[in-house]
Order: sequence, then structure tokens, then C-alpha cells
Amino acid sequence: MSEDRYRDVAIQAARAGGEVLQQWSKRFTVREKGPANLVTEADFASQETIVRIISAQFPDHGFLGEEELDRSSTGPPFRWIIDPLDGTANYVHGFPYFAVSIGLEYAGQVIVGVIYDPTRDEMFVAQKGRGAWLNEESIRPSAVDDLGKAFVVASLPSAVDAGHPSVERLLRVLPHAQTVQRTGSAALNLVYVGCGRIDAFWSTSLKPWDVAAGSLIVVEAGGAITSTGGRPFDINVPDLLASNGSPVHRQLTDLLTDPLAS
Repeated sequence: MSEDRYRDVAIQAARAGGEVLQQWSKRFTVREKGPANLVTEADFASQETIVRIISAQFPDHGFLGEEELDRSSTGPPFRWIIDPLDGTANYVHGFPYFAVSIGLEYAGQVIVGVIYDPTRDEMFVAQKGRGAWLNEESIRPSAVDDLGKAFVVASLPSAVDAGHPSVERLLRVLPHAQTVQRTGSAALNLVYVGCGRIDAFWSTSLKPWDVAAGSLIVVEAGGAITSTGGRPFDINVPDLLASNGSPVHRQLTDLLTDPLAS
């Protein structure tokens, strides 16, 4: 089967999942349940919609997802890696920076990545070896080549104290970059690197469903992705540095590497 079919089904599922999230967001004015309960229901509803659409086309494929989803393939080694709501805290507070993320892995390699931002109706898509697009327009990273001119984003765990290593890394970068932000959606951070809105993004606390689709989009757009120490990137290891592929990447690697590590 053509990889275009996988891409098209992923796009259909991501859009449907995003529509579910938009519908559920209107219920946050209802007070019979707290926001935490509602967002959990929205998360599951989005995931169920996505899985239903994909399973109808590929019933023997496996699944891995944030919301208690772990199903082995019963046929070829395909696995869909799904985050039905990336940016939960943003979503709860009505901050429009969240997305649906769907990656398709074959024999351990991500071959299709789709990330959909329903608030902006922006669909980011990549196919291994074939490039990356935003709403069918080809995308490329920025040309910024110095950290002092760069807009960079850090991902921190939700609850950290001042001495946490992720905070220490952030503080090492802060004096050197033009702008440092923490936005709350790894999926959108990655695609924003791919399309040039962000120059670099790093994290050491993400799960496979946070990064599977976005990491492919970065690479296919022409960016770079490694561990924060410059080692090859692995979606199963929570250690990521994505950039436009310029010297900014090396500059950040130098700053993010623990100076006490041997």
C-alpha cells in the first residue's frame, strides 16, 4: 500500500481528533465537573476518534498512545504513536497552543508524521524521504545562525524546583539567546522549528507520543535533531534538541551538556 494512503488517513484522523477537542473546549464553561475531569474526557474522546478512523483502514496495525493505549500489531510491524492532546494545560486554560500528534512507525522508524493545530487550522505533515509541509506548502527552518539572534524554547516538567537540572539548563542558555520561552506543547514547538517560527527547542522529559511525529517533521523540513549532548536521537529516550541545523545547534549543545558530566 502506498505511503500516501497512510498519510491521508493520518490527516483525516488528526483533523477529526482536533474537531473533538474544539467541541469539548466549549464545555469548560459548564461547572458540574471540574476542568481536570473534562480535559480527561476530551483527551480520551479525541483518542477514541483517532483510533477508530485508523483502525477502520488498518485493523492489524499496532498503537501506542498517551491515554492508556498500547496495542501490538497483529500483522506487519506498523505502529501508530498518538498524542490526542499535546498541550493539556494550555487547553484547560483556553490558551490556543495545543495540537493533535500522530506518527506512524514501521519496523522502528517513523515514516509519517502529522500534527494538527485546530485553533489555527494548520496541518503539518511529513513523509520519510519526501519532505514536510504546512497546509500543502513546503516548509523549511529558519536561517538564523547565531544563538544571540535566536528564538529558542525549552520544555520543563510540570512541577520543578529551582535546583532541578532542567531549570539549571534553562538558566545556562538564558543569557546567550535572544529569546527563551516555555510554551507547553512539544508537538507545536517541533513543527515551529520545522517551519522557521522557532530556531531551536530542547527537552529531557518527553514521551514517544510527544515527539514521534514532530521529530520526523523537523528532519524532513531540513532541520537537525539530536540528544541535548549531540548523540543520535531516539524517540524512546527523553532527551531531545531540535534546531534549524545551523551553528545554533552546536552552541546549544555546548550549553546544555552538564559541565559536571565526564
